[in-house]
Amino acid sequence: MSQLTEIKVPDIGDFSDVPIIEIYIKPGDTVALDDALVTLESDKATMDVPATASGVVREVLVKLGDRVSEGCPLIRVEGGLSAQKESETAKQPESPAKQDTVAVPASTPAQAEAVTLPSTAQKEPPLSLGGKVHASPSVRAYARELGADLSKVTPSGPNGRILREDVTAWVKNALTATPRTGAPGSGLDLLPWPKVDFSKFGDIEVRPLSRIQKISGQNLARNWVMIPAVTYHEEADITELEAFRIQVNKENEKTGNAKLTMLAFLIKASVCALQQFPTFNSSLDGDNLILKKYFHIGFAADTPNGLVVPVIKNADRKGILEIAQETGELARQAREGTLKPGDMQGAGFTISSLGGIGGTSFSPIINAPEAAILGVNKSTLKPVWDGKAFQPRLTLPLSLTADHRVVDGALATRFNVCLAQLLADFRRVTL
Repeated sequence: MSQLTEIKVPDIGDFSDVPIIEIYIKPGDTVALDDALVTLESDKATMDVPATASGVVREVLVKLGDRVSEGCPLIRVEGGLSAQKESETAKQPESPAKQDTVAVPASTPAQAEAVTLPSTAQKEPPLSLGGKVHASPSVRAYARELGADLSKVTPSGPNGRILREDVTAWVKNALTATPRTGAPGSGLDLLPWPKVDFSKFGDIEVRPLSRIQKISGQNLARNWVMIPAVTYHEEADITELEAFRIQVNKENEKTGNAKLTMLAFLIKASVCALQQFPTFNSSLDGDNLILKKYFHIGFAADTPNGLVVPVIKNADRKGILEIAQETGELARQAREGTLKPGDMQGAGFTISSLGGIGGTSFSPIINAPEAAILGVNKSTLKPVWDGKAFQPRLTLPLSLTADHRVVDGALATRFNVCLAQLLADFRRVTL
C-alpha cells in the first residue's frame, strides 16, 4: 500500500478558527497539485486551500461548518507526489512517439476540435452541471466576485481547466443574453452596466477598490435588492443623558477609567428595547422566524479600507463602562486590520452611528440575515415647547431600517418610541 500524505491548512495570515463553507473533494477522487480542496471564509474574505500533493483521496478529515486554523489536517491522499517531486518528474524527458489525441474545449462545443497532446496530460471528463470543476483558487475567487457559476462555464485551459478569461466570457455572455420571457416583474431584466471611456472627457485616475469594499459591496447590493426595507425616523431627547456622560468622563479623568461614549449607551438601550420587542432580534429563515435569546450587537466601524462591523457579544450582561472599553478596542483593531473572524460574527442587531461626523438622517442598509439596523446621526440643540416656553434640548436623530416582511410600520414606530424614551430617561433601562 502506498504511503498516505496528509494535506493541512497552510499559512492563512492572522486568521484562525475560520469556518469551511465548501468542500470540493470526497474519498476516491483524484486530485492534482493546486486543485481546490476546500473554501474558508471569514466575514470579509474567502480563500481556497489548494492541494499541495497529488493522488487519490483516501480520507476527508473535515466537514462543512468545521472551523480550522493553520496546520489543521484536511485530507489524506495515497500514491501522490508532493509539489517538489512532481516538479522533478515533469523535468524527465518522455518518448515523443507516445502521444494521445484529446478534445480541447473551445468557446462553444461545436468549435471543439481534436489536437495532439503529449500523453502526460491526464484526460478529464467534459465539465457538466454538478460535475467536478477544475479551476485554480484565484479563478474560483474571481468567479465568486462576479457571481459566476463555474459549473456552467466552458473551460478552454489544458485538461478541461477553467481560466480567468473563461469566467469573463461567461459573464459577458450572461449580460448580453436575451432576457427570459415571462410575466412582467418575474425578473430584474436589468440593462447591462454602461461602459464609458471617461478619459475622453478629461484626466482620470483609476483606483482599485479595497478587498473590504469589494466584499461589502456585494453584500450590500444583495441586501438592498432582496430585503423590502423601510426606514422609520425618530428623535430622542438626550439632554440629561449627555450631561451625565460628560460628568462621568470628568470623574474618570482622575481614576483612569474608560471614557464613556454615546455608542455605549445606545448599545445598552438597544438591548433593553430588543428585550421588549424580540422580533427585532430575529432572522427570517424561509417560512420560519428565528428568535434569538442572546443579545449580540454589531456596530459599524470606519476604517481606511471601508466599513467593518465588529460585534459586542452578550451586551445584556455587560455594563456601560465595559461596553465603552470593548467598542473602543474593537474599533482600534478594525482600523489596524487585526480583527479576528469571530469578532465580526453573530450579531442580531446592528448600530451604524455617524454621530461623530454629522448629518440629520439616513437609511442604513440591513445587514442580512438580521431583521433591522439602527442609524444614528449627530445630536443637535433644538428649541422644544414645554407647554409654557421653548426650552433648549439636545436631540439625537434615530433612523431605524426594518425588514417589512417581519416588521410592520406600527411595530417599528413602537420600537423607535421605546428606544427614545430609554435614552431620554436612562433609569428606565434598569426596570
